Amino acid sequence: MDVLFLHPNFPGQFRRLAAALAREPEVQVWGMGDQAWVPADLELPGVRLLRYPHVPEGVATAHPWSRNFERAVRRGDQVIRTLAEHKRKGLEPDVIVAHPGWGDAFFVRDFFPGARVVGYFEYYYRIRGADVGFDPEFPAHFNDIFRLHADNATQLLALESCDAAVCPTRWQKGLFPPAYDGKLRVQHEGIDTMLVQPDPQAEVRLRDGRALRQGNEVLTYVSRNLEPYRGFHVFMRALPRILRERPDCQVLVVGAEGTSYGPAPRSGGSWKEVYLNELRNALDLNRVHFTGILSYGEYLKVLQVSRVHVYLTYPFILSWSLLEAMAAGCVLVASDTAPVSEFLQDGVSGRLFAFRDHERLATLAIDALANPENHAHLAQAARQTVVERMDFEAVALPAYRRLLDMDVK
Repeated sequence: MDVLFLHPNFPGQFRRLAAALAREPEVQVWGMGDQAWVPADLELPGVRLLRYPHVPEGVATAHPWSRNFERAVRRGDQVIRTLAEHKRKGLEPDVIVAHPGWGDAFFVRDFFPGARVVGYFEYYYRIRGADVGFDPEFPAHFNDIFRLHADNATQLLALESCDAAVCPTRWQKGLFPPAYDGKLRVQHEGIDTMLVQPDPQAEVRLRDGRALRQGNEVLTYVSRNLEPYRGFHVFMRALPRILRERPDCQVLVVGAEGTSYGPAPRSGGSWKEVYLNELRNALDLNRVHFTGILSYGEYLKVLQVSRVHVYLTYPFILSWSLLEAMAAGCVLVASDTAPVSEFLQDGVSGRLFAFRDHERLATLAIDALANPENHAHLAQAARQTVVERMDFEAVALPAYRRLLDMDVK
């Protein structure tokens, strides 16, 4: 059986699934992505890597609200042109698993009519009730609203052309139009809870050579990029009080200084610079350590030495880092937004607070830092939640096998 994965940043969410299927002796796995984003030397044992030419920004004459759609069409075209070379050599996948958000899967239904197409649907934009206009500090503009509404066209076309569709969480599924409720099913890609687990021997070295270990007073925050969508501004505004009341606390902040979602600062530079300038006189920067991007192993150690982990998000795509922090046995202090409350229950598996309430964040974090023995049960319950609901080997992989019609009897 041949399985083709499509993701512009392959393997993306498909890393564990592609690797697991590739270990099956009678399964041939192909993975395809954008050559500008997928390195030619990507190592994923057993997976044959294909890369299509990078798709630049749309032509300047396209309407601003349709540029993302035009780029998606161009990307879909490049995918088919590249696959055509391999189809002539005999490639006929039985199953195609695709993230259609960028347009990669636009034309595969017509090009491989005999394949079962499974779409991974991550997000459907809602003009009200989700991320758009959620934070009054960053109001939405009509141009943003109309552009995002047009962007949904890519998702809708993909929904019409796939055989099966998955969303990683219930909340994300609920954003899609009710007409597709019967076609979409909730299926997370899974967490490796044997790899991501508490480790009392973990150690993080600071630039000055000091070591942080489990038992030290360590507050952590992780985001792919340090930006408002992930509550970076709220976290930063809570730090002065936390540092003042917990003089032994060390803070580890993991993430790059670009933007993954939402705009960059109007003043230029990074959001990190914006909030350091806002709070510079109130922060003890000798105890706030910005690590930048870390390797996966180093990132896990940050979670494993954490006494309290802070996670915030708009009502938007849930980060892997929240679920991995839960699996690593962190005490979570997190925003009470819908993607989070699907997995964390206040007082049971974490502590939740209103997204913009940095004072409440500080109060909860200070209490958890000062009284770790009173919060240990939260960490245990959080890990148990992930093990029971999202473990890759026990939960996600069997579910995906059934979905791909590859159940091993």
